[in-house]
Amino acid sequence: MAAGIYVGSTSGYSGKNMVVMGLGMRLQKDGYNVGYMKPVGAMPQEVNGVMGDEDAFFVQSVLGLDEPAETVTPVVVTQDFRVRAFSGQCDDLMPSIVSNYNTLQQNRDVMIVAGSGSMYSGRYCNVDGVRVVKELGLKAVIIDRLHKELNYDYLVVLKDTLGDTLAGVILNDIPSNFINEVDGLIRPFLESNGVKVLGVIPKDPLMGAIKVGDLAERLGGKVISAQNKADKVVENFLIGTMQVENFMTHFRKNKNSAVIVGGDRSDVQLVALEGNCPCLVLTGNLYPNDIILTRSEVLNIPIVVVRDDTYTVAKKMEVILSRHKLRDVIKIRQGAQLVSSSLDFAYLKEVMGI
Repeated sequence: MAAGIYVGSTSGYSGKNMVVMGLGMRLQKDGYNVGYMKPVGAMPQEVNGVMGDEDAFFVQSVLGLDEPAETVTPVVVTQDFRVRAFSGQCDDLMPSIVSNYNTLQQNRDVMIVAGSGSMYSGRYCNVDGVRVVKELGLKAVIIDRLHKELNYDYLVVLKDTLGDTLAGVILNDIPSNFINEVDGLIRPFLESNGVKVLGVIPKDPLMGAIKVGDLAERLGGKVISAQNKADKVVENFLIGTMQVENFMTHFRKNKNSAVIVGGDRSDVQLVALEGNCPCLVLTGNLYPNDIILTRSEVLNIPIVVVRDDTYTVAKKMEVILSRHKLRDVIKIRQGAQLVSSSLDFAYLKEVMGI
């Protein structure tokens, strides 16, 4: 029997893939034969005529695994699946998950099982994370990503629910100015409630970064100048609706920020270009004047033109930067490094019995 660990989270987009890949790569480096499963996939993708989960295909490729998609992800949540499940036409899916897990764990030292969404996602068809952990006899690691605040209540309730099967929690995306509060208040509170904190992963701007070309695509816009620099990376954004003097003050503090500005604000556009921002996002489907276009080409700074107004683009950017998938080699390396340096691996191995 392989040692099994389930990586779940308190909500979607918490960093499960980063932790799964980081754990897998570290354990492989330590000489363990690592297997992987994502029992429930909520991102259907067809590869070579076989339906699987987009994340699962990607994680397998990173870990150098090549198991059949239908074995790795026996439950793929399509629209048809949802309709059947909500209308009570869903069979018990657990036996299929258990038998596929048993197939995958053969000849493996460790199995990493990835959750989908939160620990209670999939409850409507009885394949939520809590049930999967119990049915497969796994130890659970739960990620809580800081979004405005940490879900400490949720983590304590999960301890009540999972008991000794909860190996511990990982607090992810913690900014440096919040570390003292985490170490001084939240970690001691959780541990006094029996919740082991396996690691605190600091916020890293690179992990949320996105290439200009990908950003243009996600915003439904197009790169109109310096297209050869569309692989520049954007870590944050700044809205250029204020007076130029105020904008300059903010801009100096936010170097790797794309500047979102109305297509008619050439004063702000010029300041942003001369200040070497990674890209300009011009809103309202307004194209810049020739001076701006020329400077953009000379300085190799791409300009993206989008239809939406500035407020709408800013809201979309916020979502894109907080939910951007880990797909670049540089990010995977960085994520693996963050996981490797932040987690208590000795404790984790002990709990897993390896």
